[in-house]
Amino acid sequence: MGDSAYSFSLTTFSPSGKLVQIEYALNAVGQRPTALGIKATNGVVIAAEKKMPNTLIDETTVEKSALLSENVGVVYAGLAPDFRVLVHKGRKKALEYYQTYKEQIPVSQIVVEMASIMQEFTQSGGVRPFGVSLLVAGYDAKGPQLYQVDPSGAHWGWKAYAIGKNSVNASTFLEKRYSAEMEIEDAIHTAILTLKEGFEGAIDENNIEIGVVKEDQKFVRLSPAQIKDYLTEME
Repeated sequence: MGDSAYSFSLTTFSPSGKLVQIEYALNAVGQRPTALGIKATNGVVIAAEKKMPNTLIDETTVEKSALLSENVGVVYAGLAPDFRVLVHKGRKKALEYYQTYKEQIPVSQIVVEMASIMQEFTQSGGVRPFGVSLLVAGYDAKGPQLYQVDPSGAHWGWKAYAIGKNSVNASTFLEKRYSAEMEIEDAIHTAILTLKEGFEGAIDENNIEIGVVKEDQKFVRLSPAQIKDYLTEME
Protein backbone atom coordinates (compact mmCIF):
# COMPACT_ATOMS: atom_id res chain seq x y z
CA MET A 1 0.00 0.00 0.00
CA GLY A 2 1.50 3.35 -1.05
CA ASP A 3 1.68 6.64 0.82
CA SER A 4 -1.42 7.91 -1.03
CA ALA A 5 -3.60 5.60 1.07
CA TYR A 6 -2.54 7.59 4.14
CA SER A 7 -2.82 11.05 2.58
CA PHE A 8 -6.09 11.91 4.37
CA SER A 9 -4.88 10.87 7.81
CA LEU A 10 -2.91 13.38 9.82
CA THR A 11 -2.21 11.14 12.79
CA THR A 12 -1.18 7.95 10.95
CA PHE A 13 2.32 7.38 9.60
CA SER A 14 2.62 5.95 6.11
CA PRO A 15 4.75 2.78 5.60
CA SER A 16 7.66 5.00 4.50
CA GLY A 17 7.51 6.92 7.79
CA LYS A 18 5.85 10.08 6.52
CA LEU A 19 2.96 12.17 7.79
CA VAL A 20 1.73 13.01 4.33
CA GLN A 21 -0.50 15.93 5.38
CA ILE A 22 2.60 17.77 6.65
CA GLU A 23 4.20 17.35 3.23
CA TYR A 24 1.05 18.79 1.67
CA ALA A 25 1.29 21.75 4.06
CA LEU A 26 4.89 22.31 2.94
CA ASN A 27 3.67 22.18 -0.68
CA ALA A 28 1.18 24.95 0.16
CA VAL A 29 4.06 27.03 1.53
CA GLY A 30 6.14 26.36 -1.57
CA GLN A 31 3.42 27.75 -3.86
CA ARG A 32 3.09 31.10 -2.09
CA PRO A 33 5.10 34.34 -2.54
CA THR A 34 8.65 34.41 -1.24
CA ALA A 35 9.68 35.72 2.17
CA LEU A 36 13.20 35.97 3.59
CA GLY A 37 15.24 37.01 6.59
CA ILE A 38 18.82 38.21 7.11
CA LYS A 39 20.64 38.49 10.42
CA ALA A 40 23.13 41.38 10.56
CA THR A 41 25.64 42.34 13.23
CA ASN A 42 23.31 45.00 14.65
CA GLY A 43 19.83 43.73 13.81
CA VAL A 44 17.63 41.52 11.67
CA VAL A 45 15.74 42.21 8.44
CA ILE A 46 12.70 40.29 7.22
CA ALA A 47 11.11 40.95 3.84
CA ALA A 48 8.39 39.51 1.62
CA GLU A 49 6.71 39.86 -1.73
CA LYS A 50 3.28 41.46 -1.45
CA LYS A 51 1.87 41.13 -4.95
CA MET A 52 -1.89 41.50 -5.16
CA PRO A 53 -3.91 38.92 -7.15
CA ASN A 54 -6.18 41.74 -8.30
CA THR A 55 -5.29 45.36 -9.02
CA LEU A 56 -8.47 46.53 -7.26
CA ILE A 57 -7.30 45.23 -3.87
CA ASP A 58 -6.16 47.98 -1.49
CA GLU A 59 -2.57 46.90 -0.76
CA THR A 60 -2.53 48.87 2.51
CA THR A 61 -4.97 46.33 3.97
CA VAL A 62 -2.64 43.37 3.28
CA GLU A 63 0.17 42.57 5.73
CA LYS A 64 2.86 39.92 5.27
CA SER A 65 4.60 40.59 8.59
CA ALA A 66 3.41 41.19 12.13
CA LEU A 67 4.57 42.13 15.61
CA LEU A 68 4.60 39.32 18.18
CA SER A 69 6.09 41.42 20.97
CA GLU A 70 7.91 44.74 21.06
CA ASN A 71 11.23 43.12 20.15
CA VAL A 72 10.02 40.28 17.88
CA GLY A 73 8.50 40.34 14.41
CA VAL A 74 7.46 37.54 12.07
CA VAL A 75 6.95 37.11 8.31
CA TYR A 76 5.31 34.18 6.55
CA ALA A 77 4.93 32.21 3.35
CA GLY A 78 1.70 30.25 3.01
CA LEU A 79 -1.95 30.75 3.91
CA ALA A 80 -2.80 34.21 5.29
CA PRO A 81 -5.68 33.05 7.56
CA ASP A 82 -3.42 30.47 9.21
CA PHE A 83 -0.79 33.16 9.78
CA ARG A 84 -3.39 35.41 11.41
CA VAL A 85 -4.35 32.65 13.88
CA LEU A 86 -0.71 31.93 14.75
CA VAL A 87 0.04 35.63 15.30
CA HIS A 88 -2.91 35.85 17.71
CA LYS A 89 -1.71 32.80 19.64
CA GLY A 90 1.91 34.04 19.66
CA ARG A 91 0.93 37.49 20.96
CA LYS A 92 -1.06 35.85 23.73
CA LYS A 93 1.99 33.81 24.81
CA ALA A 94 4.21 36.92 24.70
CA LEU A 95 1.70 38.87 26.80
CA GLU A 96 1.44 36.08 29.37
CA TYR A 97 5.22 36.12 29.74
CA TYR A 98 5.28 39.91 30.14
CA GLN A 99 2.53 39.89 32.75
CA THR A 100 4.46 37.27 34.75
CA TYR A 101 8.04 38.57 34.48
CA LYS A 102 7.55 42.27 33.54
CA GLU A 103 9.96 41.97 30.62
CA GLN A 104 9.77 41.06 26.94
CA ILE A 105 9.81 37.37 26.12
CA PRO A 106 13.22 36.06 24.88
CA VAL A 107 13.31 35.44 21.13
CA SER A 108 14.17 31.74 21.46
CA GLN A 109 11.29 31.19 23.87
CA ILE A 110 8.61 32.75 21.66
CA VAL A 111 9.95 30.60 18.81
CA VAL A 112 9.57 27.46 20.94
CA GLU A 113 6.03 28.54 21.89
CA MET A 114 5.07 29.06 18.23
CA ALA A 115 6.68 25.76 17.21
CA SER A 116 4.82 23.93 19.99
CA ILE A 117 1.49 25.32 18.80
CA MET A 118 2.22 24.19 15.23
CA GLN A 119 3.42 20.76 16.38
CA GLU A 120 0.26 20.24 18.42
CA PHE A 121 -1.74 20.51 15.19
CA THR A 122 0.16 17.55 13.69
CA GLN A 123 -0.93 14.91 16.20
CA SER A 124 -4.56 15.68 16.96
CA GLY A 125 -7.62 14.28 15.24
CA GLY A 126 -10.06 16.66 13.57
CA VAL A 127 -7.47 19.34 12.76
CA ARG A 128 -4.92 19.95 10.01
CA PRO A 129 -1.37 21.33 10.05
CA PHE A 130 -0.94 25.07 9.64
CA GLY A 131 -0.22 25.86 6.00
CA VAL A 132 2.52 28.38 6.76
CA SER A 133 6.24 28.58 7.41
CA LEU A 134 7.44 31.44 9.59
CA LEU A 135 10.61 33.49 9.80
CA VAL A 136 10.87 35.02 13.27
CA ALA A 137 13.20 37.99 13.78
CA GLY A 138 14.06 39.39 17.18
CA TYR A 139 16.60 41.14 19.37
CA ASP A 140 17.18 40.49 23.07
CA ALA A 141 20.06 40.18 25.55
CA LYS A 142 21.61 37.51 23.31
CA GLY A 143 21.67 39.89 20.33
CA PRO A 144 19.96 39.63 16.93
CA GLN A 145 18.33 36.29 16.10
CA LEU A 146 16.54 34.76 13.11
CA TYR A 147 14.54 31.53 13.25
CA GLN A 148 12.46 29.46 10.85
CA VAL A 149 9.41 27.47 12.00
CA ASP A 150 7.84 24.86 9.71
CA PRO A 151 4.30 23.36 9.70
CA SER A 152 5.70 20.27 11.43
CA GLY A 153 6.72 22.37 14.43
CA ALA A 154 10.43 21.99 13.65
CA HIS A 155 12.50 25.15 14.08
CA TRP A 156 16.04 26.26 13.25
CA GLY A 157 18.21 29.32 13.71
CA TRP A 158 19.56 30.94 10.54
CA LYS A 159 22.01 33.63 9.45
CA ALA A 160 19.90 34.17 6.32
CA TYR A 161 17.12 32.12 4.74
CA ALA A 162 14.19 32.26 2.33
CA ILE A 163 10.84 30.46 2.28
CA GLY A 164 8.05 30.27 -0.30
CA LYS A 165 7.81 29.92 -4.06
CA ASN A 166 11.31 31.07 -5.01
CA SER A 167 13.04 29.89 -1.84
CA VAL A 168 15.69 27.71 -3.51
CA ASN A 169 16.98 30.43 -5.84
CA ALA A 170 16.66 33.09 -3.15
CA SER A 171 18.60 31.00 -0.61
CA THR A 172 21.32 30.34 -3.19
CA PHE A 173 21.55 34.09 -3.85
CA LEU A 174 21.76 34.78 -0.10
CA GLU A 175 24.57 32.24 0.30
CA LYS A 176 26.61 34.17 -2.26
CA ARG A 177 25.83 37.63 -0.85
CA TYR A 178 25.81 37.01 2.89
CA SER A 179 28.68 38.21 5.07
CA ALA A 180 29.07 37.74 8.82
CA GLU A 181 30.17 41.39 9.06
CA MET A 182 27.04 42.65 7.30
CA GLU A 183 25.29 45.56 9.03
CA ILE A 184 21.60 46.37 8.95
CA GLU A 185 21.69 48.81 6.00
CA ASP A 186 23.59 46.28 3.88
CA ALA A 187 21.12 43.60 4.95
CA ILE A 188 18.17 45.71 3.77
CA HIS A 189 19.83 46.23 0.38
CA THR A 190 20.59 42.50 0.13
CA ALA A 191 16.99 41.61 1.02
CA ILE A 192 15.69 43.85 -1.77
CA LEU A 193 18.18 42.44 -4.28
CA THR A 194 17.18 38.89 -3.31
CA LEU A 195 13.48 39.61 -3.81
CA LYS A 196 14.27 41.22 -7.18
CA GLU A 197 15.99 38.02 -8.36
CA GLY A 198 12.75 36.05 -8.59
CA PHE A 199 10.25 38.87 -8.84
CA GLU A 200 7.82 38.79 -11.75
CA GLY A 201 7.38 42.33 -13.06
CA ALA A 202 8.63 45.61 -11.62
CA ILE A 203 9.35 45.84 -7.92
CA ASP A 204 8.14 48.92 -6.06
CA GLU A 205 7.35 50.18 -2.57
CA ASN A 206 3.80 48.80 -2.70
CA ASN A 207 4.49 45.18 -3.66
CA ILE A 208 7.17 44.31 -1.09
CA GLU A 209 7.20 44.56 2.68
CA ILE A 210 10.24 44.99 4.94
CA GLY A 211 10.51 44.77 8.72
CA VAL A 212 13.54 45.57 10.85
CA VAL A 213 14.56 45.05 14.48
CA LYS A 214 17.71 46.86 15.65
CA GLU A 215 19.72 47.32 18.83
CA ASP A 216 16.90 49.39 20.36
CA GLN A 217 15.00 46.06 20.46
CA LYS A 218 11.93 47.46 18.72
CA PHE A 219 10.51 45.75 15.64
CA VAL A 220 9.21 48.18 12.99
CA ARG A 221 7.83 47.84 9.48
CA LEU A 222 9.33 50.22 6.96
CA SER A 223 6.82 52.60 5.40
CA PRO A 224 6.31 52.60 1.60
CA ALA A 225 8.16 55.96 1.50
CA GLN A 226 11.18 54.44 3.27
CA ILE A 227 11.17 51.43 0.95
CA LYS A 228 10.96 53.77 -2.04
CA ASP A 229 14.06 55.62 -0.79
CA TYR A 230 16.00 52.32 -0.62
CA LEU A 231 14.86 51.37 -4.10
CA THR A 232 15.94 54.77 -5.42
CA GLU A 233 19.38 54.37 -3.79
CA MET A 234 19.86 51.05 -5.56
CA GLU A 235 18.98 52.24 -9.06
